[in-house]
Amino acid sequence: MVKRLLVIFLSVFTFFAFAQKPDATIDTLTVGYDLAPPFIIQDNEQLQGINIWLWQRIANDLNLEFKMVPMGFTPMLDSLEAGSIDICINPLTITSERNRKMLFTDSFYASNATIAVAEISSIQKLLQFIKSFFNLNFLKGLMLLLLIIFLFGLFAWYFERKANREHFRKGYRGIWDGIWWSAVTLTTVGYGDKAPITRSGKITALVLMFGGLLFISGLTASIASSLTLEQLNSNPDGFNEFKDKPVGSITNSSTAQFLKDHFFKDIELYDGVIAGLNGLKDREIEAFVYDEPILKYRIQEDSSLTSLRVLPLKFDVQFYAFGLAKKRVVLEQKISQRILEIMETREWQVLLNEYGLTEL
Repeated sequence: MVKRLLVIFLSVFTFFAFAQKPDATIDTLTVGYDLAPPFIIQDNEQLQGINIWLWQRIANDLNLEFKMVPMGFTPMLDSLEAGSIDICINPLTITSERNRKMLFTDSFYASNATIAVAEISSIQKLLQFIKSFFNLNFLKGLMLLLLIIFLFGLFAWYFERKANREHFRKGYRGIWDGIWWSAVTLTTVGYGDKAPITRSGKITALVLMFGGLLFISGLTASIASSLTLEQLNSNPDGFNEFKDKPVGSITNSSTAQFLKDHFFKDIELYDGVIAGLNGLKDREIEAFVYDEPILKYRIQEDSSLTSLRVLPLKFDVQFYAFGLAKKRVVLEQKISQRILEIMETREWQVLLNEYGLTEL
């Protein structure tokens, strides 16, 4: 009986020993990171930013020994999947595909994707303004206006050519007098140098004045609509505006996958945000799509990117978390618990405000 109990005890002990093995011998953790301001910022030899502060706080509270290893974004994800690093402290977006390859802590920040575009020059704005006057609807309205001026000018000359020869002369000169009178009347300029005196001529003038008032109002609205349309085309109000245009994003990012899933046809992938924004500045692409807080911070802090701006668009909501190797189950649970506790403190809100971020 004693031997049997001893065998059972040893079996249970061995089971729990192996079950806890992945995290039982945590010595020095290998922490991978890639620069992602304002979350991870390189200031000379010092690392700063939201995620650096958060990780150092967690490591201190949990008495974790670690070494920081700078890596490119794609190699970092590959290393995390392979287990050659223990944790990635970049703001990783939680996705189903990544979740199959690594563990995620609880999310510490909710963000969204947005679009950066290059500001157009003054000359380009002028050309767009001029171009707006040559759309089909505007040209149709202009031709109709000229036709109305000609027809009513011809009617006025016909009715006035005998009784009002002083204002409406004979022949082609009289026709020109009628056209001039029609144009002045229709545009409500009213010089008064020519006026009809016959009943038919006055009726023609009344029809032209009241009908012309309505027509000019419609034509003005058409011009305004044309200009507004051009303005909207230069300031898109949705990411669908870019589906047929060359756009950029980051290799292996959730935003790049989002663009593919939404049938964007021409996607250029870059190794980093700066490379992508420089590509946008050099007109390699027409828009750069990525995480809003990172894009805004980069453009605000880099004086060479002042020609770029972020559109007021929000889509593809993303939840940021730390990523861990699959073997670090117990460690992930401890870090997740500590993240939730830190997020409930006022200190966390002050930190976000310091970097110009707010929760969604």
